[in-house]
Amino acid sequence: MITVTNLSKIYQMGDVQVRALDKVSLTVGEGEMVAIMGPSGSGKSTLMNILGCLDQPTSGTYYISGREVSKMNQREQAILRNREIGFVFQSFNLLPKLTAVQNVELPLVYANVPSYERRKRAIAALERMGLAERMHHKPKELSGGQQQRVAIARAIINRPRFILADEPTGNLDSKASAEIMGVFQELNRRGITIILVTHEENVALYTRRIIKFFDGKIVSDEPVRQQTIFEEVHP
Repeated sequence: MITVTNLSKIYQMGDVQVRALDKVSLTVGEGEMVAIMGPSGSGKSTLMNILGCLDQPTSGTYYISGREVSKMNQREQAILRNREIGFVFQSFNLLPKLTAVQNVELPLVYANVPSYERRKRAIAALERMGLAERMHHKPKELSGGQQQRVAIARAIINRPRFILADEPTGNLDSKASAEIMGVFQELNRRGITIILVTHEENVALYTRRIIKFFDGKIVSDEPVRQQTIFEEVHP
């Protein structure tokens, strides 16, 4: 599904060149759930930005389902982002003045989906996240875990083929983190490819494969031998 070959990203900082990615090659197949790990500055976020069509590589190739992304123009990349990629961020990125359901509807507004259809699909996505009773609450009225569920509902509203999650549990306590990873596992079981950046080993163990970066290069790429499976505990 995703193939990058000899991908490099070089930033010019005055007279110094910073090689954020150094000839990275990897493949992520349809239906995989992958964690990308590494210390700050290792290149993992740069890779995520390129995979999400938010940045361009300096050299190398990036293919999605056989289509070379680097040869697409800005409009084609924007359409690809909107139709095939869902984004989840550490800071949730919810608009504070909008309710949960209005936040979830936003990608459909940009896609010119009629208002009735937008609301119907947004409600269904929030129900899927277990937030049926919270859909008219604003972000400040929700817990961190609930806000991240709203963000995930927004990410799946356009029925993407894969989700890019950048430190999705970074602002959550351990209980909420486990619940969010359970949500990702359920989405993955339903066929959505998940790629997430994390610096937490215990979070990475919820995935099926861990790719580790250091100094812009892949230093290991191994399957998870004992995957953590989220099991909700009811009182």
